[in-house]
Amino acid sequence: MTSYDSLLTELRSIALLESCGHVLGWDEQTYMPPGGAEHRANQLSLLAGMVHERATSPQLGDLLASAEQNEKPDAPDSPTAANLREARRKYDRSTKLPRRLVEELSRVCTLSQQAWVQARKDSKFADFLPWLEQVVALRREEADVVGYGDGVPYDALLDEYEPGMTAAEVTTLFSGLRDELVPLIAEIVDIGRQPDISILQRSYPVEKQRDFGTAAATAIGFDFHKGRLDEAAHPFCSGFGPGDTRLTTRYDEHHFPGAFFGTLHEAGHGIYEQGLNPAEFGTPMGTYTSLGIHESQSRLWENFVGRSRAFWNHYYSAAQQTFSTALTDVSEETFLWCVNDVRPTFIRVEADEATYNLHILLRFELEQPLVSGDLKPADVPTAWNEKFTQYFGITPPTDAMGCLQDIHWSGGGIGYFPTYSLGNMDAAQFFEAARRDLGDLDEQFAAGDFAPLKTWLNQNIHQRGQQYRANRLVEVVTGERLAYQPLVKHLRAKFSELYGL
Repeated sequence: MTSYDSLLTELRSIALLESCGHVLGWDEQTYMPPGGAEHRANQLSLLAGMVHERATSPQLGDLLASAEQNEKPDAPDSPTAANLREARRKYDRSTKLPRRLVEELSRVCTLSQQAWVQARKDSKFADFLPWLEQVVALRREEADVVGYGDGVPYDALLDEYEPGMTAAEVTTLFSGLRDELVPLIAEIVDIGRQPDISILQRSYPVEKQRDFGTAAATAIGFDFHKGRLDEAAHPFCSGFGPGDTRLTTRYDEHHFPGAFFGTLHEAGHGIYEQGLNPAEFGTPMGTYTSLGIHESQSRLWENFVGRSRAFWNHYYSAAQQTFSTALTDVSEETFLWCVNDVRPTFIRVEADEATYNLHILLRFELEQPLVSGDLKPADVPTAWNEKFTQYFGITPPTDAMGCLQDIHWSGGGIGYFPTYSLGNMDAAQFFEAARRDLGDLDEQFAAGDFAPLKTWLNQNIHQRGQQYRANRLVEVVTGERLAYQPLVKHLRAKFSELYGL
């Protein structure tokens, strides 16, 4: 066995151990009783330490160095080159982190998430504050240990989720997006026409929502023989490895879009996980490219497909039959407008396509001073409300509808939020490329045929694993560098038709 083969074997073994922790994390957010939080924190901390020890061992370093010396990849982006490149990146980053910090982050974040669930339920930021202070302090320490060259501390955290991306690059993209979005949203609001979204707040029985959402997720390509759907306080997707991908959503009898589009969104993540090459599990070639690319898949299925006219051309009659009491007197055109309604709202995961990115900008602009120390955790609610009022013209009435709405900070995910808007940009470019390659997607969707798009995504994105970094993948697949303009073009075209701009 060559040193390269031995390296891949060890990487697969480490990934297998890591996946055990992912199962425990999923259980914590779905079925674990609240009283088990401290014990689960200890379990996850132990596993995180074990994974870290294996992932930073001198033996792994020796295997990697030997493989780098002996393997001569044909091209810089070949599968072998990609495996070596990304294994080196991960090893170098991991070896900078002391086991103590890794275990403490795992322990604190597990307890912090449980505290967040209760604080959000009670809408009391003060109850979550001690945990946020600990999380921020630990993540600052991580940034300092990892290093950020000539950049800023935030770069070290962003790089974990979007390798190679910097805060400066994100700022440039987001500034251009904001300059286009703000006038577009103002133009829509100034028209003064709005759909009657109370239609979406009628009675939609939870069991029927579950069945309808599951059927739609199956239709777009999520394989329930290799996955399942459960409930959680905050929707998420967990890919444990080949044959086991878990989705979660949350239901509200009087809010149809939440669970339905949440299910499509998480199914998009799940289709990506199921589309990875199972033979490459544990290696970079069997791992998703970045969280921005992962998000592009969920947003593509949720918005570019699930909120499209063609999708509801196919599905609306089934929706009327399933929710006959709520939708009998509602036309397809009215329903389509309702699920594409544009108006400032408080909750990010329920935001429309146009205002959604402003929610991300807000978080990005708060996270950077949190990491640098210019914003104290105790001042987050005030800073949040001030910036929210500036962007949306409305002020969150409670912490639960403001700075407590997202689970990310409680889990240590500082630096994660920018990947959502990066994913929206990625999705717009991928969808344009798919249209060029596959022909009339609208005709296919209207006929209930989503297989061509899923297959195209499998071949062009999922099965490539980490062969390319995110920005390079976008360029390879679409022929263009990542930009905000395709997303703006998509939004303007959709809302010009619906609102008569």
